[in-house]
Amino acid sequence: MFRIFGLAVTMAIVSGCASSSSDIQAAYVSPLQYDNLTCSQLGAEAERVSARAAQVSGVQDQKSTNDAVATGVAIVLFWPAAFFIKGDGPTATELARLKGEFETIEKVSIHKNCNLQFRRQTQPSA
Repeated sequence: MFRIFGLAVTMAIVSGCASSSSDIQAAYVSPLQYDNLTCSQLGAEAERVSARAAQVSGVQDQKSTNDAVATGVAIVLFWPAAFFIKGDGPTATELARLKGEFETIEKVSIHKNCNLQFRRQTQPSA
Protein backbone atom coordinates (compact mmCIF):
# COMPACT_ATOMS: atom_id res chain seq x y z
CA MET A 1 0.00 0.00 0.00
CA PHE A 2 2.83 2.39 0.89
CA ARG A 3 4.47 1.66 -2.48
CA ILE A 4 1.32 2.65 -4.35
CA PHE A 5 1.07 5.87 -2.35
CA GLY A 6 4.74 6.63 -3.02
CA LEU A 7 4.29 5.99 -6.72
CA ALA A 8 1.22 8.23 -6.84
CA VAL A 9 3.08 11.06 -5.09
CA THR A 10 6.04 10.68 -7.44
CA MET A 11 3.79 10.80 -10.51
CA ALA A 12 2.03 13.90 -9.20
CA ILE A 13 5.35 15.64 -8.62
CA VAL A 14 6.79 14.73 -12.02
CA SER A 15 3.64 15.76 -13.89
CA GLY A 16 3.86 19.24 -12.35
CA CYS A 17 7.32 19.96 -13.76
CA ALA A 18 7.86 22.73 -16.30
CA SER A 19 8.12 21.54 -19.89
CA SER A 20 11.26 21.87 -21.95
CA SER A 21 10.97 24.56 -24.63
CA SER A 22 11.18 21.92 -27.35
CA ASP A 23 8.13 20.14 -25.88
CA ILE A 24 5.87 23.21 -26.07
CA GLN A 25 3.59 23.16 -29.09
CA ALA A 26 2.79 26.22 -31.18
CA ALA A 27 -0.50 27.93 -30.45
CA TYR A 28 -2.80 28.86 -33.32
CA VAL A 29 -2.29 32.42 -34.55
CA SER A 30 -4.60 33.88 -37.19
CA PRO A 31 -2.86 34.88 -40.43
CA LEU A 32 -5.15 37.90 -40.78
CA GLN A 33 -2.87 40.09 -38.68
CA TYR A 34 -0.03 39.54 -41.19
CA ASP A 35 -1.98 39.82 -44.46
CA ASN A 36 -1.34 43.56 -44.83
CA LEU A 37 2.44 43.30 -44.34
CA THR A 38 4.90 43.45 -47.19
CA CYS A 39 7.54 40.77 -47.64
CA SER A 40 10.22 42.93 -46.02
CA GLN A 41 7.89 43.66 -43.10
CA LEU A 42 7.19 39.93 -42.74
CA GLY A 43 10.94 39.29 -42.67
CA ALA A 44 11.47 41.91 -39.98
CA GLU A 45 8.58 40.54 -37.93
CA ALA A 46 9.95 37.01 -38.26
CA GLU A 47 13.33 38.20 -36.95
CA ARG A 48 11.67 39.96 -33.99
CA VAL A 49 9.54 36.93 -33.12
CA SER A 50 12.49 34.57 -33.52
CA ALA A 51 14.73 36.65 -31.23
CA ARG A 52 12.05 36.85 -28.54
CA ALA A 53 11.29 33.12 -28.85
CA ALA A 54 14.99 32.35 -28.32
CA GLN A 55 14.98 34.46 -25.12
CA VAL A 56 11.80 32.87 -23.79
CA SER A 57 13.06 29.38 -24.69
CA GLY A 58 16.11 29.95 -22.52
CA VAL A 59 13.96 31.04 -19.59
CA GLN A 60 11.61 28.06 -20.07
CA ASP A 61 14.50 25.60 -20.25
CA GLN A 62 15.95 27.03 -17.04
CA LYS A 63 12.57 26.59 -15.33
CA SER A 64 12.44 23.02 -16.58
CA THR A 65 15.92 22.32 -15.21
CA ASN A 66 15.09 23.90 -11.84
CA ASP A 67 11.92 21.83 -11.57
CA ALA A 68 13.82 18.65 -12.46
CA VAL A 69 16.35 19.35 -9.70
CA ALA A 70 13.60 20.10 -7.18
CA THR A 71 11.82 16.89 -8.20
CA GLY A 72 14.97 14.85 -7.68
CA VAL A 73 15.52 16.38 -4.27
CA ALA A 74 11.86 15.86 -3.34
CA ILE A 75 11.88 12.22 -4.37
CA VAL A 76 15.23 11.27 -2.88
CA LEU A 77 15.85 13.50 0.09
CA PHE A 78 13.27 15.98 1.21
CA TRP A 79 9.61 15.81 0.16
CA PRO A 80 8.83 19.48 1.07
CA ALA A 81 11.07 20.45 -1.88
CA ALA A 82 8.11 19.42 -4.04
CA PHE A 83 6.47 22.71 -3.10
CA PHE A 84 9.17 24.55 -5.12
CA ILE A 85 8.14 22.85 -8.36
CA LYS A 86 6.36 25.51 -10.39
CA GLY A 87 5.39 23.79 -13.64
CA ASP A 88 4.40 25.61 -16.79
CA GLY A 89 3.11 29.14 -16.52
CA PRO A 90 3.11 32.44 -18.43
CA THR A 91 6.50 31.73 -19.99
CA ALA A 92 5.24 28.53 -21.62
CA THR A 93 2.12 30.33 -22.82
CA GLU A 94 4.20 33.12 -24.36
CA LEU A 95 6.51 30.61 -26.03
CA ALA A 96 3.56 28.73 -27.54
CA ARG A 97 2.19 32.02 -28.91
CA LEU A 98 5.59 33.02 -30.34
CA LYS A 99 6.00 29.64 -32.02
CA GLY A 100 2.52 30.07 -33.49
CA GLU A 101 3.35 33.55 -34.74
CA PHE A 102 6.54 32.31 -36.38
CA GLU A 103 4.70 29.47 -38.14
CA THR A 104 1.97 31.85 -39.30
CA ILE A 105 4.46 34.40 -40.64
CA GLU A 106 6.15 31.61 -42.56
CA LYS A 107 2.83 30.45 -44.06
CA VAL A 108 1.84 34.01 -45.05
CA SER A 109 5.24 34.64 -46.62
CA ILE A 110 4.93 31.43 -48.65
CA HIS A 111 1.42 32.43 -49.74
CA LYS A 112 2.77 35.82 -50.86
CA ASN A 113 5.78 34.23 -52.62
CA CYS A 114 8.19 36.28 -50.50
CA ASN A 115 11.13 33.90 -50.93
CA LEU A 116 12.12 34.29 -47.27
CA GLN A 117 14.26 31.61 -45.66
CA PHE A 118 13.00 30.32 -42.30
CA ARG A 119 15.34 28.21 -40.19
CA ARG A 120 14.14 26.19 -37.26
CA GLN A 121 16.26 26.34 -34.16
CA THR A 122 17.91 22.97 -33.66
CA GLN A 123 18.22 21.48 -30.21
CA PRO A 124 21.75 20.54 -29.17
CA SER A 125 22.21 16.79 -29.04
CA ALA A 126 22.82 15.32 -25.62
